[in-house]
Amino acid sequence: MATDRDFIDYVAEQLALGERLTHKKMFGEYALYVDEKVVAFACDNSLFVKPSAAAAELAPDLPQRPPYPGAKDYPVADELLDDADNLRRLILETAALMPMPKPRAPRKPKAAPARRR
Repeated sequence: MATDRDFIDYVAEQLALGERLTHKKMFGEYALYVDEKVVAFACDNSLFVKPSAAAAELAPDLPQRPPYPGAKDYPVADELLDDADNLRRLILETAALMPMPKPRAPRKPKAAPARRR
């Protein structure tokens, strides 16, 4: 089941991070970014936080399961969705531990099509 856009809007409202929080739709699910760092995934209308020392320290009792088939287990933060302060803290501390994304290589310009005579 794909994640509803209403779920993403609710998570964003709870986090209240403004423009720092962005998301990208991928295969019907979403990746959530804080300051361009992936911090969580929304899959099947559940919030999966990237595994980190922050999750282990701040929310050690969260259930864990894979967000998609073949993935490792991630903490599922659904029970924190109504606790905006603790959810925000978990997400921000997770972001602080994540590396900056690698810069993308510039795209090569496409060659002009060959002219036929």
